[in-house]
Amino acid sequence: MRGDLGYSRRPMSDAPPEPKNDLRALAVLLVCVFLMIAGFGIIIPLLPFYAQAFDAPPWQIAALFSAFSLGQFFAEPFWGRMSDRIGRRRVLIVTMTLGALGYAGLALAPNLATAFVVRLATGFVSGNISTIQGALADITPPEKRAGRMGVLGSAFNMGFVCGPSIGGLLARPDLGTVGFHLPLYAAAGVGLIAAVAVAVLVRDVPRRLPEGPQPGRFEAAGEALRHPVIGRVLILSFIIVSGFAGIEATYGLWTQAKFGWGPQQIGFAFMAIGVLGAFAQGGLTGWLVRRSDEVSVLTGGLVLMFIGMITQFASVNSAMAMAGFAFVCVGQSITFPNLSALISQAAPPDRQGEMLGIGMASNALARIGGPLYAGPMFSLIDPGAPFALTAILIVPAVFIARQIAGRRLKAA
Repeated sequence: MRGDLGYSRRPMSDAPPEPKNDLRALAVLLVCVFLMIAGFGIIIPLLPFYAQAFDAPPWQIAALFSAFSLGQFFAEPFWGRMSDRIGRRRVLIVTMTLGALGYAGLALAPNLATAFVVRLATGFVSGNISTIQGALADITPPEKRAGRMGVLGSAFNMGFVCGPSIGGLLARPDLGTVGFHLPLYAAAGVGLIAAVAVAVLVRDVPRRLPEGPQPGRFEAAGEALRHPVIGRVLILSFIIVSGFAGIEATYGLWTQAKFGWGPQQIGFAFMAIGVLGAFAQGGLTGWLVRRSDEVSVLTGGLVLMFIGMITQFASVNSAMAMAGFAFVCVGQSITFPNLSALISQAAPPDRQGEMLGIGMASNALARIGGPLYAGPMFSLIDPGAPFALTAILIVPAVFIARQIAGRRLKAA
């Protein structure tokens, strides 16, 4: 059956040929990704303070984070499948442009309800991560994908290095919602520059297009979940991402309550950790995979994240908290590229965008739930409770990673 994913790893010869100018294409793609994420990064650390300007309680702040992820949940499979059919370039131009307009819309929101709707719509039009990963898979042979996904993650991190620091410098929380207009417009401007860069510099790589009747969205999701490797990667990702999303939604409030930090301190903390993450993903991930394998590196990353979560939960000062943040950063940096690489290696060449889109939709669903339970935990149990819960969630994730290793050996 044409739509069947199969239960064995695809032979290396089935991969699309690597273009001679793949390094140039990679460089262009990384620049565009950096610009897009820099715009996104301007907003993320400021969002809790933006919501507080509307007198929002913690649970509403968490809901504002979840709104973006809800939009991504519906968008990622849609845009991923569209990119398999009409090309990555067109999808990236459309999504980057509309995403930039969403930031401008957030600046004009008169109340929190409108901001929620804007974030939901922006999440849908910004659901292009699977398209970016698909574009990278198009120009990369399977054995190099973990390292290249790490390089892509490095570009993401560098965007987060620049974005939060710019947002922190431009924000004026003392002015209420007006004090966030400048960083929001800056994010919109950077996003539009990214869209123009894609339009001018990015070229689609010829791919083998899907043939015959294709499975619907729910049928494709069922295929992915039944696959012995992809299904376990989806479950593992969901567990970890839900914990991280809860921390992401409450981190600004946690540092404010524990250390008295504001937008500037949060921005510079993300900048410092972003540099570390860029190094870990850009160089360390590929180096480790070449000397071991994707699943072993993935497992090691989970262990580092566990150590970091416990350290942050138990932190008594900001230095200890940043040390824990660094452990989490390195662990995350060598974990997530391997998750994307495992899905890409197991998916047929003509369904890269679709399968990666399902993976990103699973992550988006996790990002919806994470903030919704982290907000009440922060308010009702303890500000550090989301760190403790995420550490607990990592334990079953390690066991699932070892199952993935066994399934890949059987399929080899």
